[in-house]
Parts: sequence; structure tokens; C-alpha cells
Amino acid sequence: MKEDIKAQEFYLQKIDALQQQLKTLYKKRSAIAWIRFAIFIAVCLAVYFLWSNGFLAILISIICGIALFLIAISKDANNKSAIINLETLLKININEINYLHQNFSDKYDGKNLEPPHHAYAKDLDVFGQSSLFQYINRCNAEQSIQLFAERLLQPLDKEQILQQQNAIKEIRSKINWWQQFQAFGINEKITLDSEGKINKWLAQENKIFTNTKWKLLLYIYPVITLTCVYLFLDDVLSTGVFSLLVLIFFLIGLSISGKIKDTYVLLSKLEPIVSTLYKQLHYFEKENFNDSFLSALKKSLKNSADTSASLSIEKLQQILARFDVRLNMFASFILNTLFLWDLWQIIALNEWRKANKSLVSNWFNTIAQLEVAGSFATLSFNNDDWCFPEISDEHFTLAAKEIGHPLIIKQQSVTNSFSINGTARIDLITGSNMAGKSTFLRSLGVNIILAYAGSCVYAEKFTVSVAELMSSMRIEDNLAENTSTFYAELKKIKSIIDAVNENRQTFILLDEILRGTNSLDRHTGSKALIQQLIKKHAIAVIATHDIELSKLENNFPQSIKNYHFDVQVNNEQLYFDYKLKEGICQSMNASVLMKQIGIEMA
Repeated sequence: MKEDIKAQEFYLQKIDALQQQLKTLYKKRSAIAWIRFAIFIAVCLAVYFLWSNGFLAILISIICGIALFLIAISKDANNKSAIINLETLLKININEINYLHQNFSDKYDGKNLEPPHHAYAKDLDVFGQSSLFQYINRCNAEQSIQLFAERLLQPLDKEQILQQQNAIKEIRSKINWWQQFQAFGINEKITLDSEGKINKWLAQENKIFTNTKWKLLLYIYPVITLTCVYLFLDDVLSTGVFSLLVLIFFLIGLSISGKIKDTYVLLSKLEPIVSTLYKQLHYFEKENFNDSFLSALKKSLKNSADTSASLSIEKLQQILARFDVRLNMFASFILNTLFLWDLWQIIALNEWRKANKSLVSNWFNTIAQLEVAGSFATLSFNNDDWCFPEISDEHFTLAAKEIGHPLIIKQQSVTNSFSINGTARIDLITGSNMAGKSTFLRSLGVNIILAYAGSCVYAEKFTVSVAELMSSMRIEDNLAENTSTFYAELKKIKSIIDAVNENRQTFILLDEILRGTNSLDRHTGSKALIQQLIKKHAIAVIATHDIELSKLENNFPQSIKNYHFDVQVNNEQLYFDYKLKEGICQSMNASVLMKQIGIEMA
């Protein structure tokens, strides 16, 4: 709890500081509003009192008023952006307080990302309500969310795990930096659709307006149009002739705009997304990192000309912003008629695409890598008493000191120490109902998932080998596939047997094998499966109510070891300590539970 208090104090102090800053900005917003009103009144009064002094004095006062008004608008826009940023940071810190108290049920749970027949995802609550995904995920970009889900579903190799650990540790030490990076990605999230549109545009060939004559036209055309305007104002051109020329200029601009319609439709409304990309990568580029992975990630953003990604993205953002001028019909008419505005933008886009085509995918990947590492960094910051695991080269090693389940509130969590080494090893865990067998298996599995993702784990010390984690714990029937619970379990066990027979390096968690059949077949089948796993040099931890299976230790003393969780019964009340103990369980509670619901036991 001491570590939780440390994180909580940080967030509470941050919340207080942000609220004070927001009060100042709210006052500034109000003051700017009054200043704008005062400027308007001042200009009106100046015009009134200077009316008799001539047109020039009035014009100067109006111009000065407009200039001051625009400055006030600019200040207000900057202040508004600062307010939005601080409000976002405030929300982040309030959310972290809720996470510390296990209040996160309103967050996205990633259930749609769960593969239908994964080796352990359903058994170990990787996705869904109150899941590992929902608890840890702090990603905003859809690309980041997908990568985060992948981290929980597929183990990294040892080198990648250690690489991720170091990156997570450094981001954890820069928690204020991470929160600001996170804030930049919240309000306008980067989506897979937006990346797809950009990639589709990048894949297109430059087929229009690539000839150098178009660039030449960009400079000649405005000279012609503006000359005509001047001649009209100087009464050299009549109204009729000038109108005809404007119509011709308009049709030329319209013709060019029509040819770039498809490009505009593809890239329209992407400017806010590109803005998010710019803010996050620019912020990343400005920070100094000691970690080699983060430093390499930062270096990879530069192109061959040593131009930063943020500078290139800023150019694209500016082009797209200028492109969106066409949404204003009046501005579009003036700019395209007189300056061929859309042609300027499409040529600029073509040149940008040529220079940056090969770099864009890495920009999105960098955001994903940082948001995933930041999610795990937040987990580590919030749980400073958790450790980063050691990765063993020996198959198989698992040594956990005071391991707990990450999804159980710490005040209610009971930790246990456990180890298993070598191959052809089966640890059997017997015990009464609700004593903690399934929770212990899930504690092992969930922490192994975290370890394989490069994360910290809920333990004082943790050592594990990289292996293929497989489980059969939470089996459900499937009406759509016409599959009974028993057959569903058989399919799951078959996938485990196939892996073992293929000599894949696996670590297996099994809870109540073959529960869907009668007791005789269950015992016979379970016994045969355990012997087969030993023969194939597999490693497994198996929870069971079948005490008879414990006797297998006598036949395989080098391969089987018995553990148990017990229960104390006092005046037909059950008391659990949830502590793992060696040996076979001697106390069961089923009869007590049945009596409590009204079954008359003999």
C-alpha cells in the first residue's frame, strides 16, 4: 500500500497544481473577452468622434482596431488550447486515481480484439470487463491499441523483453513527459482509417500536374489575373470585358480543381489527425533519452536529409489546412480564380509525397511503440513494489517470490511463493472449493503474460523462461458450433497435446481436467493425460479436486509434486487463508457448502 500512496500523492498533487493553473487561464479567458469587447467599443467611439476629421483618420482607427482585435483573437486561441491541454491532463490524473482503486469498468475493454480460439486469452481474462487489457491500456491511437493487444497475446523473445523493460523504466522515470505525450493523443485520436487513407494516397502515382509547365503556370497565371484586375480598377478594361475575363479565369480554376477532386476527397478532414501526429512526434523528438531502444526509435524518424519527422508532418499539415480553404466558397472562388490555389496545393502534395513516401509507416509505428511502452510504464509507476522479471535461458524455469494477481485489489490480495524447474514436471494443486486454486493458476498465467510483454509483474522477485503459454481453465459450450462443454474442453486439450507432441516449448495451466464427464472417466482420462505430459517432457501446473491424482507422486517422484490450498471450518463457517502449502489437501468444504444451501446431509 505504501507504493500506492506514493503514486496517489503524486496524482493528487498534480491535480491540485493543474486546477490552480486552470483557474488562472479561466480568468485570462474572461479578461480577453472583455478586452475584445472594449476594442470594439473603442473603435466605434473613434469612428464617431473622428467622423468629421476625414476618411483617412477613420480608416486608420478601423485598421488599428482590427489589428488589436486579431491579436486578442490569437491570444484567446492560444489560451483556449492551453485550457484544453490542462483539462485533458487533469482528466488523465483523475483517471489514474480511479485506476489505483480498481475503478476502471467504464474504459474500453478490447473484447472485440480477443481471438476466438486463443491458447489462454479467455482463461486468463486478457480482454473484456475487469480484464488485463482494460486495467493497463492507456493507448489512444487505434494502431497502438492493436499493438498492445498483440503484446498480451504473443510473447516477445528474450532480447525484445529486456529491450522493452529498459524503455518502460525510462518512460516511468519521465511520467510528466509521458502524460503530456498521452494528452496530445486523446482529443483527436489517430485511427486506422486515417492511416489507410494516407497510405492509399501515398501508393498512387503522380499522374497529374507533374510536368514542369504547371509550375511555370503557377507564377505566370497570377501576374495575368492581377494585371487584369489592376487594368479594370484603372478603367483601362470595361466592366463587360473584365467580367468575361473573370469568367474565363474561374472556368480555368474550376477545371483544375475538378481534376484533383479525388485526392481532396481522400485527404479531406485529415488535418486534425495529422496535427496529432505532429504534436506527439515533435514532443518525442524534443526529449532526450538514455535508453537505446527509445534513442534508436527517435533516430529512425529522420530522413536521409536529416530532416525531422515533425518538420515533414508540419508541412503536410499546412498543405492540408490550405487545401481546406475550398470549404469556404467565397475564399475558394477568389483564390482559385486569381491564383489557382488548388493547383498550388496539389503540386505541393506531390512533392511532399515524393520526399516522404517511405517514411510515413514508421511514424505511425513509433506512436504505437511509445503508447504501448507508456501504458506499461504507468502500470509500473502505479505499482512501484512490483518487480521487473529476470528472463532465464533454461527451459523451463519459473521462480516467483510473493506473486499476486494484478486484478485483485491489493488490500484483498494474498501473495504466494512458487517455483518449478526442469522438464517433465507436473505440479498438482488440490484443495477445497473457493480456496484459491484457480486464482493462483491465473496469477501465474497473468504475470507470465506481463513478463513476456516486457512489463513489470506483481511479485517481489520473478524469474521465468520464455515459453508458449497454454491453458484450459474456463470452458464454455458453443451453440453456434453445436459444441458441448465437454467437447469444447477436449478440443482445447487436443491443441495442448498437439503442441507437446510437436516438442514445442510450452508451459501449461490446467484447471479441473475433463470436468464435463463422469467421475470414473474423468479420473482415468486425467491420469492418462498427466502420464502422457510427463512422457513428452512437458511442464504443467494442474488444479484438481481429484485427490486420487495426488497419489501419482508415488509413481513419479521426480516429476510430480503436490501442493494444496486448505480451509478451516469452525461452527460450519469457512475460513480461507489462500496460502499455497506443500502436500495433499486434507480438508474439503463441499459438504459444508451443500448443508448451507439446504441439502440434508446424512
